Amino acid sequence: MSFELNGKPINIYKAYTTADGIKYANLRDASVREALGVVEVADPEAYDQRFYWGVDNPKLLDDREESDEEGNPLYVKVYDPVSESMVDTDVRLVTKGLKSQWIAQVKATAGSLLAATDWMVIRKAERDVAIPAATVAYRAAVVAEADRLETAILACTDVPGLIAVVEAQAWPKAE
Repeated sequence: MSFELNGKPINIYKAYTTADGIKYANLRDASVREALGVVEVADPEAYDQRFYWGVDNPKLLDDREESDEEGNPLYVKVYDPVSESMVDTDVRLVTKGLKSQWIAQVKATAGSLLAATDWMVIRKAERDVAIPAATVAYRAAVVAEADRLETAILACTDVPGLIAVVEAQAWPKAE
């Protein structure tokens, strides 16, 4: 719970001075709060900011090609030094949705997990030194989990489904 005085948030654990100059070390005492008009208010509903803009306001799930008010496609703009202005390219302006963002995160995680053993793959390719079986199994498990997650993310039809997929990540542990 939080507290407000005259519609503004107030910290009851800090010193407070009234407009009349009366000083309080804190406002933890309920009778003092009541006398001053401090009211207890419910905390706002919590929401996961990775997936929602606010309570019951999910972020865009799929990528969206942007267009203006009349439905004309919008394009990425770049600076043209000759005309000293911004000009359209031939690349459509796309707002990336949660699916694209989470697939990129999955790929980054897989790349990070695989990076620690990449040198063994290079050593195998360059000098034909065998990769330990445990490392081969670990790398295969990382790739399998990345593939599983990407497929599951693409199959999501709503944000709660995406949250379930993201929360069910099961990356293998290195030995």
